Amino acid sequence: MMIHAYAETYLSDAMKNLGEAFDYAVNDCHIDIDEFMSLFISTRYAESFESGNPKIVSGLSGTELVMEILNKARKGIEFPIGKEEYDYSPEYWAGWILAYYQWETDRSFKDIHSYVSMKEIVKMYYPLHEAPEEKFVESLNALIKGKETPTRLQIRRKRSGLSQRELAEKSGVNIRTLQQYELGAKNINKASVKAILSLAKVLGCGIEDILEYEDKQRL
Repeated sequence: MMIHAYAETYLSDAMKNLGEAFDYAVNDCHIDIDEFMSLFISTRYAESFESGNPKIVSGLSGTELVMEILNKARKGIEFPIGKEEYDYSPEYWAGWILAYYQWETDRSFKDIHSYVSMKEIVKMYYPLHEAPEEKFVESLNALIKGKETPTRLQIRRKRSGLSQRELAEKSGVNIRTLQQYELGAKNINKASVKAILSLAKVLGCGIEDILEYEDKQRL
């Protein structure tokens, strides 16, 4: 059973507030929805939100959250007066369901956004806005899985039956660096010769089997 970052009692507030935040940012402040998502992440309010900081998930309204984010990002705009009630717009729904998805899966907002744009989530409003939240989770998981391309290093490690920690310990490569190579966050082709040779030796393969190539062919 997954242990969530914060109690389910906060979830309803979190969903409402993130829904309001996206609605206010897009429809009142006229900010591009993906630009706002990027600001949410870069100002680190996303990290506070996903960790369950009570002030962020329920202490502030969605409108106040937008104001804090834009002030921290030094976006000098005059804030429109927020609505007393927010309509269930596609943008509201996108923020609302995103909060649920993040809580349910424990994926970071940054990780989610690296695979799926907010515009893509808005497009899922029809027909999923009337479906159970679990249906959205299934749909977004499938969308993300379809975009994930395993690296050669990850494929070779899994074939060897080693965990990331075991490979890191046996090869002497820092586990965080190894994780970044597997995710493609760091280019393994630019790793030191020593690191590449060590990884290949532990995995029992040639160095060409863990380097990445333009054609993205997987062995």
